[in-house]
Amino acid sequence: MLARVQSYLLQAINALPCEVEVDFSEAETTSSENRATVVGLPDAAVKESVERVRSAMTNSGYRWPNGRIIINLAPADVKKEGPMYDLPIAVGLLAVQGILAIGPAQRMGFVQPGQERDPNQIDGIDLRQFLLAGELALDGRLRPIRGVIALASLAKQRGARGVIVPAENASEAAIVEGLEVYGVRTLSEVVGLVAGSLDLAPTPTLDVAGLLSQTRAPVDFGDVRGQEGVKRAIVIAAAGGHNLIMLGPPGTGKTMMAKALPGVLPTLSPDEAIEITRIYSAAGQLPSGQGLITSRPVRSPHHSASLPALVGGGMVPRPGEISLAHLGVLFLDELPEFDRDVLEALRQPLEDHKVSIARAHSSVTFPANVMLVAAMNPTPKGDVAPGEVGKRAMERYLEKLSGPLLDRIDMHVEAPAVPFKDLSATSSGRPDNRPRGMDTAQMRSLAAAARQRATARQGTTPNARLSGRELDQFASLDDACRNLLGEAMSQLGLSARAYDKVRRLARSIADLEAAATVQVHHLTEAIQYRLLDRKL
Repeated sequence: MLARVQSYLLQAINALPCEVEVDFSEAETTSSENRATVVGLPDAAVKESVERVRSAMTNSGYRWPNGRIIINLAPADVKKEGPMYDLPIAVGLLAVQGILAIGPAQRMGFVQPGQERDPNQIDGIDLRQFLLAGELALDGRLRPIRGVIALASLAKQRGARGVIVPAENASEAAIVEGLEVYGVRTLSEVVGLVAGSLDLAPTPTLDVAGLLSQTRAPVDFGDVRGQEGVKRAIVIAAAGGHNLIMLGPPGTGKTMMAKALPGVLPTLSPDEAIEITRIYSAAGQLPSGQGLITSRPVRSPHHSASLPALVGGGMVPRPGEISLAHLGVLFLDELPEFDRDVLEALRQPLEDHKVSIARAHSSVTFPANVMLVAAMNPTPKGDVAPGEVGKRAMERYLEKLSGPLLDRIDMHVEAPAVPFKDLSATSSGRPDNRPRGMDTAQMRSLAAAARQRATARQGTTPNARLSGRELDQFASLDDACRNLLGEAMSQLGLSARAYDKVRRLARSIADLEAAATVQVHHLTEAIQYRLLDRKL
């Protein structure tokens, strides 16, 4: 007897259809043939599904079929990984024994031995209209799995009625509108749902827009003492989508400002929030019970992180830190302490805003549209000794960063030590009654106004991604600006890439002032943000 159950397989952050076929033959009774075989390029976790399903079924009160079992995962030429096939395999095994009905032709469904079906029992569901996935515990409980939002998107794309997933994944699947999402806790609940003996209501669709409107920044720039120059640079970076590096001694608030930066960026749109959630779900990093990522992520990997950890990879490629920071902030603290190979691998994703990982059997692409925010001390000790000795120590430390990498970082900003009068300021103001400086709300307002001007002028392309032709159109320079920029390139040794970076920065600065054209003082400020070009 043959049963077919619809499930999925995960490639990168997308789901592809996978049909779980279970074939059972009672005729084979010899001990050598009384076994289950899984085919269709399964990995170790999939092969082990047989033993998990066997224990889950017997401990839930269902009989393990005694005979020859073949389980095929189609398409057979694509690698399958993970424990998400436990549930569809179990349902297929129950169906081939006649314990559970797959379609409406067998409406009797599951009946306990010695019992008759209750005529008042509700109708079960037609499993042919649902996609199933879930990991089984040995006692029949269902554990959460990765990529459920991708599964729900696939179900909607294929015109399915809904999905059946572990209860902890139900809110994630409920992001996708137009589907019936059933969150189940045990194998017995699945049987009851299909047979009609369990009246289980679908999980309500999440109000994505409402959840996003309630998001608040975890850190406020009003709590950052001093550093008004860095705050100004962050407003420019947020207005144009520019990458940023902060250079300064320890304890100047660099990490705190990086964590506060998402509050200055626009609130996530529903589509952006769903895209980020897909990445976290595929990586298995979606917090338990949380169906939606509602704020822009800030990822801060340790400087000992490996290349696959930062960029992505593995036998079956998974997203790295740069993809987990998609549409948010990738914060690299102590930048020169990262391995040089790891830093150089960031160059292509920072330009293309995606990561392509090739393997012998496949190639996958992960999104990587991030704002890179880096921080570093002037020397390994964190301070600068006076005189020539201190200068040489700083130069040796900076030599760990390649010119091509620095070219891809638009803004180099100095974060100096904070004076005592700023550190001693109270919440009501400083001792001399001066204001404490910009807070997140003020910075967000300035950046939002600049982005609106840019959008009205050039569409959705941020200033940081304007091409050379677009720069000639939207950030044209008069003779005075050209002369200034030419002199700066000569003295600082700027590359052609840095030349365009300066023009893009100047365009963002002009947008903050509501200036229609780039003027000399906009360009002068933009050139000042090439601090490390002067050091190198």
